[in-house]
Parts: sequence; C-alpha cells; structure tokens
Amino acid sequence: MHTRFSFARFAVWSALVAALATGSGGAAGPGGDSWPGFRGPTANGHAACTSAPTQWTEKGDKRENIRWKTAVHGKGWSSPVVLGDQIWVTTADEVLDPNPPVSKGGPPANLVKEASYFAVCVDRKSGTIVHDIRLRTESKPQYCHPFNSYASPTPYLEPGRLYAHFGSHGTFCVDTATGKVLWGRTDFPCDHFRGPGSSAAVYGDLLYLIFDGADRQYVVALDKRTGETKWKADRKIKYPNDNGDNKKAYATPALFTVGGKEVLVCPSAECTMAYDPKTGAELWRFTHGGMNGSARAVMDGDLLYLNSGHTAKLFALRPDGLSGAVPKSAVAWESGKDVKHVAVRPSLLVANGLLFMVSDSGVASCVDAKTGKPQWSERLDGEYSASPVFAGGNVYFCNQSGKTFVVKAEREYQLVSENRLPDGFMASPAIAGAELYLRTRTSLYAIGKK
Repeated sequence: MHTRFSFARFAVWSALVAALATGSGGAAGPGGDSWPGFRGPTANGHAACTSAPTQWTEKGDKRENIRWKTAVHGKGWSSPVVLGDQIWVTTADEVLDPNPPVSKGGPPANLVKEASYFAVCVDRKSGTIVHDIRLRTESKPQYCHPFNSYASPTPYLEPGRLYAHFGSHGTFCVDTATGKVLWGRTDFPCDHFRGPGSSAAVYGDLLYLIFDGADRQYVVALDKRTGETKWKADRKIKYPNDNGDNKKAYATPALFTVGGKEVLVCPSAECTMAYDPKTGAELWRFTHGGMNGSARAVMDGDLLYLNSGHTAKLFALRPDGLSGAVPKSAVAWESGKDVKHVAVRPSLLVANGLLFMVSDSGVASCVDAKTGKPQWSERLDGEYSASPVFAGGNVYFCNQSGKTFVVKAEREYQLVSENRLPDGFMASPAIAGAELYLRTRTSLYAIGKK
C-alpha cells in the first residue's frame, strides 16, 4: 500500500503563507519560502531551493556571499526558523554560581546559579534584531552539560506565532508581531540529566513535545492556541537497568501518513513508538536498544528510517500495517558490518534514492535507501552535531569547528566545496528562498548574494 509524507500538504501550506503573510505584516522573503521548524518545511532536511549558495568566505574584512552577520547573546544550539521577513532563534543567558556545590556522586555539580530563556527575532533582509524577549528567568536550574545548552530545542514558527521550547524549563507561545507572550507552560517535569534537546513540532492545531528524561518519559500534545494539554502518553518502556542515564533521549516527533492513516513517530531510549496523533494511543513500538537517541525519523517511499542512539544501529522499517510489538519481519534492512559510522547526534537525510549521514566523529556515508548497500564513505574534518540539509542536488554537512562540506547527492563521492566560519556549528542549517541561514556558537549568518 502506498506510504507517503504527511508533510507534503504542510509544505504547500508553508510556501503559501510565506508568500501571503508574515508575523509582522511585512512582505514575504525571497522566493516566498520558509523553514518553520527543525529540519525544515517537510521535516526531513529538504529545501525547495535549487540555487542555494555553495561557497562563502569570511576572513577578516573579506566576505564573499555573506549578506549579513548578527551576534546572538547567550548560549543556544537551536536551529534558525524562517517565515516571511522574520528569522527566530532561542538562547539562554547563564549566571554562574561563584560558590558551586560539591558533587557527591550522580551528575556533576551545577555551575549555573540562574538561567534566563529568550526568543530572538532577526529581520531577514537586514539582520537587525527586531525582538529580544526574555521568556523566563529560573533560579538554580537543573544541570546542563557544558557540551549542551539550555536552548538546544529548535522552536516552531507559523504565521503570527512562535512556539519556543526549552524542555522542562518551559514552553512559550509568542505573538511574532508584538513579541507578547500569549501563554506559557513550566509544569512538565523531566530530569534531562544532561540538558534538553527535543524540539517542538506542530501539526494542525496541536503542538507535540517529547520529554524523555532520566526520571520519567512521556509525550504530550498541547492545544497550540491555549497551551492546554490535550493528551499525555507515558512511554512505559522496560529498560535493561535502573540507571537514569540509560533512559534519556532527545528526539523530535515526526508525523507520517502510512496506509492512509496518520502516525506520530517518537523515538526514545530502547524503543521507537508510534502514536495516534489525535488521541495519544500507542499504535506500535519497535525495540532497538540504545539511549541518547536524537535523530528524527525520516521516510522515503514505503520505508521508515531510524537509528538506535549511542549503539549506532540503523534500521529501515516497513511501517504499513504495524500494530503492537514490531516483528523482525518488518525490518527491510539494518546496518551490519558493511554499514559503518552510523550517525548518532545528526539526523539522517534521504535524497535521490540514497541515504546520507555523518557520524559524530566526522565520517560521512551514503547507502542505497532501498537495500542499505554502501555506496561511499569519506572522512570529513571535525566532529558533528548538526543535521545535514539538502538543496539543489547537494548535501550540506556543518561541523563543530565551523566548516561546511557541500557534497553532491550522488552514488559517488563528489566534493563541491569546503567553507569555513568562525566559532563552529552546533545548530543545524536552515534554507529559505535562495539563502542559507547558519548559526554558529555566537552569531547568525545569512549566506547568499548581496
């Protein structure tokens, strides 16, 4: 039976609203395109643009194909989201404790005395900051590993509304024209253990959030207009032991239409579950082992692609007709000795019948999406947290030292260009119109012709 992305309908809607309206009432951005949430309008890293820039330079005063650069205060690894003439990111300011407590077992002592959470809006044309909104200040926030940030989850942007999510530290709905906070929720408990990472997702009238912590694990759906909880589904996973570090995960929900039925796929530690997006009823679960999973599920044709987190196993499932515990017969293929260097932090990307990934340690790979047969594997420089994106026949890989490798989406490795910006990338790229929006640790860049 035919399986397809539910995102196709959303992509058409997204392009339409970008062309007709923006949160601030201004004209649409170049090409009328948008990048509303984590991994873009189709939630799989694909951009409609066929002419995205492939080369840029910043060396001192020399800048090539850099339209503007804007500093962003604080620390945040969330990706930029784009609609019309606005770009939004989230960030957090930290006040360090001059006399931090001494850790006695468990996670390290928290050095942060106070954290403030912000939503920042940048004008797409000029790079000028339009809104810098303090959403909440929290005393003695839970521990966040220095590698992570309190503002790692990517927000979601739609006409007139931004949904800024910081895990258990708060979720807020912001009027994008005025900067007014319309509603906020700070009552979802979750010990992230190393800091938050799961991004917000919106489909229809519901906002979906995943809380996979060391102490509890659940998925919630909120009424995006009011913030009211519509349903909550506890994970009820059987873990191999009671170590909370093995229970946490950082994945983002993804909605697909499978056999004419909508399913919300939510990876977690040990298992990936699918839910009825309207009621939260569990439809099926696939047990794969592993923890720290952060990759968002993607589909191509009739196959659903997942990985297992820190155990770095890759699976291609046939999701049509699944119910309850997923049998081994539903696995079309899985990574073995021939498929090495599976991505853990970066999500997967499927294009041209090929599956592309980059491991945390910097090995980029391409396999046949239908069979899992390896096509090529190439060591790129640096380490990776950002998820790759696809535009104009190319795959963009951004590393933590600031390099972006642009590679042809083909069965043979073809390097198009290598570019570098200072400070490095933790956030995934965004592409809208004919421009690439890159967030380094300190700044937001618009890459494109001036």
